[in-house]
Amino acid sequence: MSPVRRCSRTACGRTAVNTLTYVYADQTAVLGPLATYAEPHAYDLCDVHSERLSAPRGWEVLRLAPDPAAQGPSSDDLLALADAVREAARPAPQPMRPSPAEETGRERGRRGHLRMLSTD
Repeated sequence: MSPVRRCSRTACGRTAVNTLTYVYADQTAVLGPLATYAEPHAYDLCDVHSERLSAPRGWEVLRLAPDPAAQGPSSDDLLALADAVREAARPAPQPMRPSPAEETGRERGRRGHLRMLSTD
């Protein structure tokens, strides 16, 4: 499956650029920039079908233009990304665990992975 979202209109295979939603209570059709996630009650439209959009009689069409300043990542986004990369690169602190000898107080010696314990 392709990650590119396609126009919701039948037999149209163009790439979607806008999302259409209806506000039934206000009798308004809202056409805005492509939504981040595909919603079941929203329709993705290509540029051709977005331009030709008309609403039922008595309804208002509200066209939301994308903010050109909001296009692309902001400096805050880039700083947050850099901080996340730095945090991920730091080694995780190791918890202080007592050695088995300190834990039980019974270890007398060690050879490889074997331990010699006292019976007292």
